[in-house]
Amino acid sequence: MALMHKETLLVVGVSPRSAEFESPDAFPDFAVIRVADVTEAEFVMQSENIDCILVVDSAAAEGPFEVLDTFQKIDAKIPVVFGYPEMMASTAVRLIHAGGAHCFDSRDSIEHLREALDSTIRQKRMSERARKGKDQPSEPWRSLLIGESRAMEAVAETVRLVGPRRCTVLISGETGTGKEMAARAIHAASPRSGHAMVAINCSALPEHLLEAELFGHTKGAFTGAVNLRVGRFEQAHQSTIFLDEIGDMPLDLQAKLLRVLQDREVQRLGSSENIKLDVRVIAATNVDLQERVRQGRFRADLFYRLNVVPLHMPLLNKRTTDIPMLVNHFIARVCRMEDIPVKRLSPDALCRLCASPWPGNVRQLENAVEMAVAVSGDSEVLYPRDFGLTDAGPRSTPTGQISQLTMPLSGPVHFDTAVTQFQLAILDRALQQSGGNKTLAAEKLGIKRTTLIMKMRSLGNSGYLQKAG
Repeated sequence: MALMHKETLLVVGVSPRSAEFESPDAFPDFAVIRVADVTEAEFVMQSENIDCILVVDSAAAEGPFEVLDTFQKIDAKIPVVFGYPEMMASTAVRLIHAGGAHCFDSRDSIEHLREALDSTIRQKRMSERARKGKDQPSEPWRSLLIGESRAMEAVAETVRLVGPRRCTVLISGETGTGKEMAARAIHAASPRSGHAMVAINCSALPEHLLEAELFGHTKGAFTGAVNLRVGRFEQAHQSTIFLDEIGDMPLDLQAKLLRVLQDREVQRLGSSENIKLDVRVIAATNVDLQERVRQGRFRADLFYRLNVVPLHMPLLNKRTTDIPMLVNHFIARVCRMEDIPVKRLSPDALCRLCASPWPGNVRQLENAVEMAVAVSGDSEVLYPRDFGLTDAGPRSTPTGQISQLTMPLSGPVHFDTAVTQFQLAILDRALQQSGGNKTLAAEKLGIKRTTLIMKMRSLGNSGYLQKAG
């Protein structure tokens, strides 16, 4: 019964690598069930809850496509991974298009296979959460974090872990990366979610006004204080306060904030009364606070008090696989606000959006979508021109550079050879732009890392691919 918490992996068939596959340590994160063929697998699937299927060489005489079709008819939600020793790249591509999760051949290591199985299970969990969310939103805060890239899953996992706690969180990241949405997700995941989160931008007010805004003031505390005012910290009692752009807070006020964080009490300006608080603090910054500490512009003790749980929001160009989901989310939201039918996105526009650098991150993308909906008029489809993507702008390719890769057709050209050479050029360019980092190259191309590795090994006769491989 000790394995009940593990996902169940059904291994179907016998492989020339059986000794490797059948080792007790082959798949330590799974409860493994091994069967000889598809018939046995069908019987097991009727009585066991299977989370993933690994099909190896001798699973069926009829071939991988028939095996995939059989399993999809039983339960299309169970991911199927193929490990065939002599699988051709063209076969692997067709299997992926047909619904297979991953494909491996004899050149792939057991470590790569484990990594692919882990990735497959994570994607299955996300799909299950998405389906459950339509009926039983067990994690309603997840809808605030748009994206399923590895970077956003790391953010979501941190929110999932710290949300129910009281600990202070420091969110870092460039402007427009979604720091406030992450703060709202943390608040929504906490027991304090029944109260509204209180937010204040520390760079938006001069020092004397910011202090009164944070801590409140009594009547007559200063010129213009004609009434008693409750500060933002008091408003956030039993809730969460979000201090945005904390790096711009003046040094004198930093000392007062430190005392509030240490003692969990405030004094209104003009009063000597201490007011006890139950408040959770989330701060955010778009600057390097450690560098500001070294410069003497930010208190080291306050930095350590805030940086209990650090959370970094990734740049949009580091999570380009999330762009389609973000764009569709923004289109639906803008159209709902404008009370118009939801517009569709042309394939060329999506490719061009994915290829753009987005220095302003998610906020810039959101503004671009709002503009596109506004200028598209009555059109049901959004085209590149609606986003301001002209012919001089980014091209409709994953890396923004591949459009320059052309192949003259002045004479007879063998189609398969031409396609192979074009794939080599795309992989080579992506790896060059990523400095040989396979993970970054895969994200640029919008494919899984394991798929990139498989293609590198099947096509790898170019100079850079050989260096990277």
